[in-house]
Parts: sequence; structure tokens; C-alpha cells
Amino acid sequence: MAVDILILSNAPGELATWVKPTVRELRAQLGSEPRISIVLSPCPNASGQEAEIARSYPEVDRVQSAEHFFPFLLRGKTADNWDWYDRGVVIFLGGDQFFPVVIGKRLGYRTVIYAEWEARWHRWIDRFGVMRSEILDCAPAQFRDKISVVGDLMAEVQTQQTSRSSQELIGLLPGSKPSKLMQGVPIMMAIAEEIQRDRPQAQFVIPVAPTLDLPTLAKYADPEQNSIMPLMGNVSGKLIQGDRPILKTQNGVAIELWQSRNEEERVPVYEVLSQCQLCITTVGANTAELGSLAVPMIVILPTQQLDAMRSWDGLLGLLVNLPGVGSSMAKLINSIMLTRLGLLAWPNIWAKEMIVPELIGKLKPQEVAALAIDYLEHPEKLEQMRDRLRQVRGEPGAAKKLVAIVAEELAV
Repeated sequence: MAVDILILSNAPGELATWVKPTVRELRAQLGSEPRISIVLSPCPNASGQEAEIARSYPEVDRVQSAEHFFPFLLRGKTADNWDWYDRGVVIFLGGDQFFPVVIGKRLGYRTVIYAEWEARWHRWIDRFGVMRSEILDCAPAQFRDKISVVGDLMAEVQTQQTSRSSQELIGLLPGSKPSKLMQGVPIMMAIAEEIQRDRPQAQFVIPVAPTLDLPTLAKYADPEQNSIMPLMGNVSGKLIQGDRPILKTQNGVAIELWQSRNEEERVPVYEVLSQCQLCITTVGANTAELGSLAVPMIVILPTQQLDAMRSWDGLLGLLVNLPGVGSSMAKLINSIMLTRLGLLAWPNIWAKEMIVPELIGKLKPQEVAALAIDYLEHPEKLEQMRDRLRQVRGEPGAAKKLVAIVAEELAV
């Protein structure tokens, strides 16, 4: 009998680390029988290219982009008026956990939520696959039989890891959205210059997000197009195209711009990340991906321009992105939130301790570079960080367990 599997998701990180391994495992376990659809919901961290990314996964049959989500949620009609089989399962892999409650009831489908930190709506959801046993322990006793500990979907990343290169390769991850790139690109270039001044053997790479083209990235290295560059080290750069495109800084440091080689592996670029001795990265899902690869990292959150930080989740994310008043709201909210921030990088959140260093404030390239150089000069410190990352990242196999739950629900 034909069945539908509807996946609800929202942002690039969830698509790369949750959806991708899940749809692969759905096909591996269930074959070609289920029709797999992805419906995306709005997210302040979205790039606008999520639908294109989802369509690049060969296991997926249909994709609806985020701008059509709320009409679907409210009226049950997709933009292309999709038909639905009588039987199916809604899988939550990003967004608001309330969405599968509404959509599952409307379609008459069973519902499965993958919960990373908290499981909600226990009464109305059929099954939960959770990352940690603490989520099960905190659930009301009468609903615990609905909950299975499957592990960390992001840990599936480690199965793609390759052997580490012997060269001193440093990854620079400035982000993929304008609010992060505006600060991230210039400070990363300035940090690279400081490091190479001390360690001329160092090589640098920016793994370019699949939603970002090279000319757009390069404009944030141009002082005529990025007005806050003087606040971030005042180092400019130019794009040099070719077989191996680079961003060349004003003092001659070459930063390779690495892009995925084929459609299927567009997100994320694990091949190059796994070769890095150290990465310097902004906050976000990339810290989870690096942690899953056991790649040492320094996490930075520069605050030179408070209104540039507009990547908060939920209501805060909506407020700081409001037309007209968004900049003022961003300054106010960010000044308040920065006084309350605790652990920011996902490995630190998982471990509830500072495994990887986090630098927050009006950062100077020299201080970030000094910390990076210290790690590079003491490889035993890098190895200690790798060991701790391996300890907290979890074991692979979560996708297989989650899909087994879906198969059980299809059989109900």
C-alpha cells in the first residue's frame, strides 16, 4: 500500500545534519515504497536556499519552500496542491514541535518528533526519538512509553570523516548570512594575516556555504561595500577566480575558497573540514558539525556592531528582523542577551562545560590569532580537545533507530 512520509524542517543546519541522514536511511530501510515530501517552515537562520538544498537530495520526491508554510499549516493545502495517501507519518526534524501536532491531525497521519533537548506535546504526539536519556527522564511518567533514546543525529557526520592532512590547514568559518558575513569575513582575513606572520607554513580555507556564491562572499572583503571593515581589523581582500579560487588579502595571504564538487554533497563540506588542524568559527550549527567531526575550534562572537547580530531563534529572531525597527531592536536585544550568555558552541552545550574556547566581545584579530597560535604550537592541546569532542559527540546510528520508529508507526 502506498504511504506518505512528510518531513518538517526549517534551516540549513537541520537539513544537513538531521534530514540528510534520515532520508538516506528511510530509503535504505523502506525502499522506494514511501513517497518522501519535505515541507519547510520559516526560520530566522534560513538563507532562502533551503528548498534548493532539499531538492538536491535524490531520496526526496517533493519539496515545498518556507514562504508557503503558513497557508499549508492553516488550510492544509500546499502551493502545488499536493495529493496525500490515506496512510502516512509526519516526522519533525526542525522548526516548532507544535507544527506536527496540527499537520498530523489534519492529514490523519501518525507523528514522530526527533527531540534534541526537549520533548513537548506528549499527549498529542505518537512517538519521540530523543537524543539523550535525560529527555526521557524528564517526561511525565504516563507518556514515557512513547519515547525512545536514539542518540545524536549529528553524530552521523563522523561516518564521513576522512584521514587528517599533515599540512597546517586552518579553517575559517565566517557564516553564510549577511549579518554574520559583514563582521566574519573581515575579522577572519585579519586573523589569517596575524597567524601567517608568525607561522608562514599555515594555510587557510573558507568552506563556502552552498547557498553563497563567491562574488557575494568577496563583497564583504571590499571596504567600499563593507563599511564596518575598520572595526574588524581593517584588512581587505580580493577574489581571484580560477580552478582553485582564493580570497587574497591586502598583504598577500591566500585563503582558499572551497566549494563542494557535486550536487549530492552540497551540504556540508565535511571533506575539507575533517582535514583542518583547527577551525575559527562563528556560533551556529557549524559548531555542532565540527564537534561531530572532532575538529578543534575557537568560537568567536564579535560585538563591534550589535545591530548586525540578527540570528536569534524564535520571537527574538522575528523582532530583530522587523522592517524599519529591526536595527534598533537588534541593538537593544543583543545588549541584553550578551549579559546573559553562557555556553554558545554546541559541544560546550552538550558537555555543559567549556570544551572549546569561546571569545565574545569587541574582539581584536591579534588576540584571536594569539590563541590559535598557542594551540598550533602545542599540538597536545589540540589532541586533548579532539578527545573531549569525541567523548561528547555521541555514537552514530541515530538515523537507523529513528527510521525504525517510523517503520513501526507505518505498521500501526
